[in-house]
Amino acid sequence: MKRTGTRFRANKALSHYDTIVIGSGVGGLCTAALLAKLGQKVCVLEQHYTAGGYTHVYERGGYEWDVGVHYIGEVHKPWSVIRRVFDVITDGQLEWAEMDQHYDHIVIGDEAFPYLAGRDAFKAEMKKHFPEEATAIDRYVELISEVSSKIPKFFAGQALPRSIGTLYNKLRRHLFPAYFFKSTREVLEGLTKNERLIGVLTAQWGDYGLPPAQAAFVMHAMVAKHYITGGNYPVGGSIRIAETIIPVIEAAGGHVFTYAGVEQVLIKDNTAYGVRLVKDGHEITADKVVSCAGLLPTYEKLLPKSVSAPLGLLRDLEDVQPSASHVCIYAGFKGDAHSLKLPKTNYWLYPEFNHDLSVKRFMDSPGLDFPMIYISFPSAKDPDWNRRYPKKSTVEIVAPSFPQWFEQWKGSTWNKRGEDYEAFKEKISQVLLEALYKHHPQLREALDYYELSTPLSTEWFQWNQVGEIYGIEHTVKRFEQHWIHPQTPIKNFYLTGSDVVTAGVGGALMGGVLCAARMLGWKGFKIKQLIAEAYQPNKTSPAADAQTA
Repeated sequence: MKRTGTRFRANKALSHYDTIVIGSGVGGLCTAALLAKLGQKVCVLEQHYTAGGYTHVYERGGYEWDVGVHYIGEVHKPWSVIRRVFDVITDGQLEWAEMDQHYDHIVIGDEAFPYLAGRDAFKAEMKKHFPEEATAIDRYVELISEVSSKIPKFFAGQALPRSIGTLYNKLRRHLFPAYFFKSTREVLEGLTKNERLIGVLTAQWGDYGLPPAQAAFVMHAMVAKHYITGGNYPVGGSIRIAETIIPVIEAAGGHVFTYAGVEQVLIKDNTAYGVRLVKDGHEITADKVVSCAGLLPTYEKLLPKSVSAPLGLLRDLEDVQPSASHVCIYAGFKGDAHSLKLPKTNYWLYPEFNHDLSVKRFMDSPGLDFPMIYISFPSAKDPDWNRRYPKKSTVEIVAPSFPQWFEQWKGSTWNKRGEDYEAFKEKISQVLLEALYKHHPQLREALDYYELSTPLSTEWFQWNQVGEIYGIEHTVKRFEQHWIHPQTPIKNFYLTGSDVVTAGVGGALMGGVLCAARMLGWKGFKIKQLIAEAYQPNKTSPAADAQTA
């Protein structure tokens, strides 16, 4: 079984660190590595058996699957911010492979709509299907670029001292265009009344978990712009993300420990000074403590109520909700990607163009008529796969679910939930496998192994509240919560990860950057320097990508 990090033993840990980071998701690892780059000894504590959060992989039945990194945008451009950050925190050891130009394959009903990499290619393909909507398509692409250009200023408050940052966040409604505070459907209906076009343009809603009428347009625009120049996958699989970051933390004298669940943050006189572990009540102290466990688990579980309640933190949580939960099939097939004709393209399957309507039907009558099914072919995306797993291939199939489906088994032990649980999982599995076979019938006879994960699996391994996969949900109301900030009201206690900014690997990564910058105070400019110096323009020129940037 592949694992990253070091199993916790009290005699391996220091008694005191410069910083403790709770949770080893990409946001936590990013914060830790940036601080390590500037000389700090950082201890990352992960309750799972392996580090990496949603970037980790697992092996079963002779196969390997990623659990959350299906594709990442913009990292193929060495001058992009996300690529620079990755280069800094991995010492340039993390490599990326581009997917097919046809990176997302949208199927609505029986009609297919390819997403092609590059703004011009994307627009041209959309205009083939909707020639009468050329003006709307052009404006849509302009609009998502406009949002992207304003995002650094939109989240600038997260790098400011908490008092100033929360004031800045309160003023954002007056500082940014109105479309920053509208739903995706509202904005797109201002561009076109063509429901079919709206359905196609919003077909990546599974990347942030909400259909157009519920999702904030700012979230949709960030995702759409992030991928419009194409998708990428880590060479060697998503495990390479943690594998290449951890040495940077350790080189500065820090540690990344697994099997190190945190029971509580230690606080005295409203100042964080360490943590108490679940195992044996062992305590570790630090000058500062950071949580990458997510906003809801942090305030509800890690902080004593005697601290969180008087500060109004639990009251604030009433204004945010956990994001969507999911089920996912991890399937293994005999044969390599070439022989099985597997693409380096994601498939998005929808029953109809009106995603809001299909989601409503699903929620009103929770059956197995999924409003969205996503299919990924990770072994085809990874150029190093055949060296590690010759003559084998993997597929992942994801669909939304309800925590209520699994309520009767909540609190049970992973892998010991009984025959009824396994029977229900099998029923779901067959529905999802049939969706795969409809588009790739050649895989039916090649199937060698499969298993289904549920929200209970996510909750067990990722320590989420209800098996949510995107932290807090990305509604318009979520972006109006001015109190969400890396710096908490508790002295020396900070938040990092996706809830600080947005969902996804890129969002969590930038949450890590902003958290580290805020922790350093006026020295935060050193983080900016590290990122700026990561790009070497003599190696690659942005001009070469003028048509796709």
